Amino acid sequence: AAITALRFILPSKGALTVTSTAKIKTALQMVITAAPFVLVMIGMTDLALWYHYWVGAVWFLALLTVWSARPYVLAAFNRDSLRASEAGLKYFVLGALSSGLLLYGASLTYGFSGTTLFSGIITAATEEHLSVGLLIGLVMMMSGLAFKVSAVPFHMWTPDVYEGAPTPVTAFFAVAPKIAALALFTRVMMEPFGGAADSWQQVVIFISVASMILGAVAAVAQKNIKRLMAYSSIGHVGYALIGLSTANEAGVRGILVYLAIYLVMNVGAFACILCMKRGDRMVEQISDLAGMSKTHPRIALALLIFMFSMAGVPPLAGFFAKLYIFSAAVDAGLYTVAIIGVLTSVIGAFYYLRIVRVMYFEDAEDPLDAQVGRELKILIGVTAFIISFFFIQPNLILDPAAAAAKALLAG
Repeated sequence: AAITALRFILPSKGALTVTSTAKIKTALQMVITAAPFVLVMIGMTDLALWYHYWVGAVWFLALLTVWSARPYVLAAFNRDSLRASEAGLKYFVLGALSSGLLLYGASLTYGFSGTTLFSGIITAATEEHLSVGLLIGLVMMMSGLAFKVSAVPFHMWTPDVYEGAPTPVTAFFAVAPKIAALALFTRVMMEPFGGAADSWQQVVIFISVASMILGAVAAVAQKNIKRLMAYSSIGHVGYALIGLSTANEAGVRGILVYLAIYLVMNVGAFACILCMKRGDRMVEQISDLAGMSKTHPRIALALLIFMFSMAGVPPLAGFFAKLYIFSAAVDAGLYTVAIIGVLTSVIGAFYYLRIVRVMYFEDAEDPLDAQVGRELKILIGVTAFIISFFFIQPNLILDPAAAAAKALLAG
């Protein structure tokens, strides 16, 4: 798997050249075959899944290595591009480090608890019985998972990988792996280590606050829209982790609602970004959006809706996502965290509104291509509709999220 990843990451020469058709087929296979493994990780109830799922440690490590190689290959898919190769190598090296931290933390957890079952770890991981070794294992697992969700201070790969990867791949990174990792993060913290919340709560609060601040401040200076979306995703992870920092049912419900709305917002926003073409070339600068309201009025309106929703403007869905998260923080007594979240949302509104200003109040020197695929138009229309009219039937998401949160804490 490592050799395959490096073969795609390194710039091609002569016989190593892969045709565009073969690349597309390989990319589709990687995305599709990654899904079952992600679902297994989210649904696990036993740390043994990190070692001997079905057969033994060798099988799991092989599965983990093969699955982990997929995003590294996808990030460097344009391997003749220096920027893409840099993104792939950076992701490859740091991803290997995070996987090592995650697995070593699981090893320590097993060694000091004597079991891999969540039910057994619950007994060992209480404030009265939490050993130093088990605490170190928990911290290492948190570090590995924080890398997977690109939370500060493990975010350093995100802007370069988002910028260097092909835009469809960036859209995939912004949604699927991040949501799966956040679900796994929440599951591991709240189920086996829920009884030791006082030991990890402050760490999650720090990660959450740092991610919100850096995501809001660093995005202000960005000129590349994919780098801006990278810092935006870091900020959104910070908001979602506010729910985890409460360590209660309301917080978990807030996380699930936030992730559902985040999924729709990002899919719609990246569908709009995929429309930024001139000829056969994708363009990525925010200035390239100039005049889009005249050349692509419907897409510009949809992107305006997504940007306003990410900024938390009511009555769009993004406002309610943040509302449930901040409400859970206030109910848990985390007033400072909630205030910081509101302030960073105000800062974040600046760079979201800057995109709207460019689209509606600047003239295009070189307009974008008028041709937009039918599939993209349908996707943009559906996601914009959901974000705009979420407030009419919010229970479609709220009720399943509440039931899932209750089941997690009860089980």
